[in-house]
Amino acid sequence: MRINLVMGFFLPMPPAAGGATEKSWHELALEFARRGHSVTIFSRQWPGWPDREIRDGVHHVRLRGCNHTRRLALNLWHDFWWSLRVWRALPPADVTVVNCVALPVWLGWWRRGSGRLAVMTGRVPKGQYRLYRRLDRVLAVSSTVRDAVLAENRRLDALTRVVGYPIRWSELARARSTARGPVTIGYVGRLNREKGLDLLVAALAILAKQTSLPAWRVVICGPSSVAQGGSSEDYARQLEQTLAASLPAGSFELRPAEFDSALLAEIYRSLDVFCYPSLALEGETFGVAVVEAMAAGAVPIVSDLPCFLDFLRPGQNGEIFARNADDAPVQLAQLIAALLADPARRARLADNARVTARRYDFAEFATRLLEDFSTLK
Repeated sequence: MRINLVMGFFLPMPPAAGGATEKSWHELALEFARRGHSVTIFSRQWPGWPDREIRDGVHHVRLRGCNHTRRLALNLWHDFWWSLRVWRALPPADVTVVNCVALPVWLGWWRRGSGRLAVMTGRVPKGQYRLYRRLDRVLAVSSTVRDAVLAENRRLDALTRVVGYPIRWSELARARSTARGPVTIGYVGRLNREKGLDLLVAALAILAKQTSLPAWRVVICGPSSVAQGGSSEDYARQLEQTLAASLPAGSFELRPAEFDSALLAEIYRSLDVFCYPSLALEGETFGVAVVEAMAAGAVPIVSDLPCFLDFLRPGQNGEIFARNADDAPVQLAQLIAALLADPARRARLADNARVTARRYDFAEFATRLLEDFSTLK
């Protein structure tokens, strides 16, 4: 099968600068190529990289792109021109998978031999599905995203599948070290206010006052720059200062983003409790970091965003708190404290979480996608 994969205008492939979508589709491209399929990826030009190359069996075509900005209108403008450049360069294929906004409009009018059209919907749509015609598949990362797509275009109901995001389950689920120190509470993701990090820090300050709990520490890891989705370097420094004022010396670590998958897996495996208190009702569409942490054996505690309910069951494989409640930091602190105080319960939830996450392993995910693509006629 000939497969085109089209990424957005602002990050390269392979994912040298991060991005959950980029990481996922890079691994899927490698998996498709290992199974004998011809794969071509379109991504942004990157300093020092050739515009065209074959790497690990995958064809890379890199075109002129732009940095992502905080302004939606400007991002859509960049996407418009990016989509036109990709449309002109697309080679013949059996299936073209699109991870940008405007290209499905172009392909709806003239496919240029690019085959069946599958749109990967990783974010809540902004009206574009009203413009799309002749789609063959909509891949929604969660039920929340599917519902938003159908609210814009009910005719896509039969074409839409909820697929989630794939993860490196086998790598993440390797045996954890038996020589463990304090219970480790962690967060991995963008250092952005919408991720609820201020709420997490407030909850940790409450925990620090409870002297009866076992020893614990905190690891927060992620990018802070606006270009990489953070709120700013100033915000990261503010978080660090607040932690230093609230927690005992040496009990927390603020780490930069880690883009090496093996090193990132080690960070996940060092965690016992994974907190993801996101407040982004529209910006949060699945929770890759949550599922990765689950695969690595950490118990997730997440906010009550609907997208997490596709895979998380409170009291069975994790916990959920009400993000908009007046006492949200208290709720979060109580859930963390309960897990700290009960190792047996923590181990049970962690085992269940690892089993749940296995469904998203790249090999299983790729098999389902390829089987689905083969049915598109």
